[in-house]
Amino acid sequence: MNPTNYATFYILFSESLDKFYIGHTEDEVESRLKKHLSNHHGFTSKAKDWQIVYSENFESKSLAYARERQVKAWKSRQRIVQLIGSGFLVTGYCD
Repeated sequence: MNPTNYATFYILFSESLDKFYIGHTEDEVESRLKKHLSNHHGFTSKAKDWQIVYSENFESKSLAYARERQVKAWKSRQRIVQLIGSGFLVTGYCD
């Protein structure tokens, strides 16, 4: 868990796959990215060029997970791109 006691909703992007990955974590988002880039099985194992393109901090894991589910439910690349361009890039905070 990160020392500031919040959870993070985040979006990663892989240029080589031209894909987004949406998730949440209670760890520092940079630490979570390192896990995505490590040798493992799963969606993010398909590429090693994932970058954090967006994040929002929440007061609880359940709120971050709810945000993840909300964005995944959009099923819209265009809406995700609009969200990323909204100005919260990596530093957003929601409570």
